[in-house]
Parts: sequence; structure tokens; C-alpha cells
Amino acid sequence: MPRQKLTYRILEKAELRAAGLAAIDPNMDFGDARNLQNMLQIIEQYRSKITTYNTALIVIDSAKTEMELLRKILGDLSEKMLIGVSFRYGKDSSEYEMAGAVRKSDRIRKSTATRLKAVAEETTDENSKTE
Repeated sequence: MPRQKLTYRILEKAELRAAGLAAIDPNMDFGDARNLQNMLQIIEQYRSKITTYNTALIVIDSAKTEMELLRKILGDLSEKMLIGVSFRYGKDSSEYEMAGAVRKSDRIRKSTATRLKAVAEETTDENSKTE
């Protein structure tokens, strides 16, 4: 999901105010850097920063999209390489283990009785917690 681009009401408000002040007196100056020229200069600086910020967001969103695509491609390739190793050497080979998988003979399978017992224990634990 792309990041929200920022819009600034204060900028629009300042531009409208500057236009009104310019209509009154283009050389308006209240001293202490409170003049129309300084206001227009700050408006331009702010507009420039907004543009830079929004451009940076676009670049970040684009990089994130590219990273997600590469992550999916890498995951698929990794899975296919493991499948290739299992096809060539078998799922019980040391090569399969070297590729990062668990050998078939090393997998622990629970028997049906153990699984049924575990489910029964879980239900009794849940019943005792609710009481």
C-alpha cells in the first residue's frame, strides 16, 4: 500500500493571504522580517520541501514494490531449487539436508493414538480453564 502523499492547507492559505496582501501593498513591511517578500520566499521553500518529500515517498514506494517482487521470485526459486535437489538426490539424502531441508528419516511423526491423546488433553485443559 503506497504511503499517503501530504497536502498542506497552510500552504494554500498562505498563498491566498500573500495574494491579498500584495493587492493591498506589494511593499508591505512590518519590520523584524515580517514582510511580503520574506513570506513569498518561505512559501517557495516550503513548496520545494513538499515536492522533495512527496518525490521521496514515491521512490520509497517503488523500491518497496520492487523488493516484494524480488522476495517472491527468490522464494519461488529457493523452493524450486530444493525440489530439484530432492528429485535428484532424494528426500532422505544428505544433500537434501545440506540444502536446508529436513531429511525424511529425521522427521518425527506422531502416531494416531498420540495425536488423539493430545487433542483430548487440550480439550480437558480448556474445560478446566473456563470453569
